[in-house]
Amino acid sequence: MNDSRVRRFAGRDGLELAYRETGEGRPLVLLHGFLATGTQWLDHGPAAALAEHGHRVILPDLRGHGDSARPHDPARYPPDVLTDDGLALIDRLGLDDYDLGGYSLGARIVLRMLVRGARPARAIVAGQGLAAVRDTSRGGTHRRVLTALANGDDIEPGSPDAEAAYWVTRLGGDPRALLRVLDSLVATPDEALRQVETPTLVAVGDRDHDHASADALAAVLPDARHTRVPGDHWSALTGPEFATAMTTFLAEHSSERA
Repeated sequence: MNDSRVRRFAGRDGLELAYRETGEGRPLVLLHGFLATGTQWLDHGPAAALAEHGHRVILPDLRGHGDSARPHDPARYPPDVLTDDGLALIDRLGLDDYDLGGYSLGARIVLRMLVRGARPARAIVAGQGLAAVRDTSRGGTHRRVLTALANGDDIEPGSPDAEAAYWVTRLGGDPRALLRVLDSLVATPDEALRQVETPTLVAVGDRDHDHASADALAAVLPDARHTRVPGDHWSALTGPEFATAMTTFLAEHSSERA
């Protein structure tokens, strides 16, 4: 089944959020990266391959993104609200035996869900490293570019900021909502990660230099496997090697559980 229609659920604060599904079988919730939407996994990522391998793939749009609500009110973005939303979706769908994965920002939220009590059978943390998970600076280049777009400030043509601004615009991002998302992010200390017992695949592109500390992240997690796939932060998600790494990991652990 390839059913990509938008479905709705309520965050814990009642805000209306969106998700899609594809495939039938074992539930697998996948969280997308910053600026993207759940359709990132369908249009460019491995959702179709995962569905073909017997997974009911559940693809939410994070708060402030895509078809989910994009309020500008700071009160709608308390600390760790994206984690609250992920936990609300698990509750809303009544999932008790499921798997959980995320890419980039989505991977960061997967880790937050794990340390806050989510208990998937397996987890996939991709396009993310320990340095970003520990980070409390909240934004860097993204914050600078989004602030300029929100304020209508000039951005130097041909600069890295101009390229980032192009992608925000092309992907239909709401700069003010996305700034609030950045405000909501919290760091996860190593001691919390060391308490995560879920078998976890930590995957990263071999040219994803911004997340080169993925191996260090895997080393902190008690039951993690680290793998590199071809590509940078953007192209690694779309490559067949990433899809293969995910399906192989999920199949191996499914056999172990059986």
